[in-house]
Amino acid sequence: MMKKGNYKLLENFIIKNQESHYRLAYSYVKNKENALDIVQDSILKALKSIDSLEETSYLKTWFYRIIINTSMDFIRKHKRVEVMDDDILSILLPQLEDEIPDMDLQAAINHLTPEYKTLIILRFFEDLKIDEIAEITGQNINSVKTRLYSVLKKLRVEVGEDFKL
Repeated sequence: MMKKGNYKLLENFIIKNQESHYRLAYSYVKNKENALDIVQDSILKALKSIDSLEETSYLKTWFYRIIINTSMDFIRKHKRVEVMDDDILSILLPQLEDEIPDMDLQAAINHLTPEYKTLIILRFFEDLKIDEIAEITGQNINSVKTRLYSVLKKLRVEVGEDFKL
């Protein structure tokens, strides 16, 4: 039986952070409808397994892990299907000159392995702390720091030394 307090806590957390959850899912699938489906599936999974959350202070990292895993599952299941989203089309249309480096950075991030992509998204786009990222990814803090350093070095080589996150 679900504890009413945990259910209410989860409900408030989901409502308060819905934009972040959508952004995180979208960063993996690059499609509005698919990202919304992933968030919805993640919410259902969280509601079904809320009793497994023993420490409510880990709610954020617990739910982010659900979103990431659901996104990865979606990518694996739909490997061959790529839907062109309106946002992607706008990227492919002629841009202003100062927007091109962002496109190069985005392309470089999209070509990273899922593990490295997750680190970049969580650290720089979701503004999470290293210890939160370690909790979400199930890695120790030193591994996260080392991998972040490594992926940033790789991005600097691909995009150029002057890129900034």
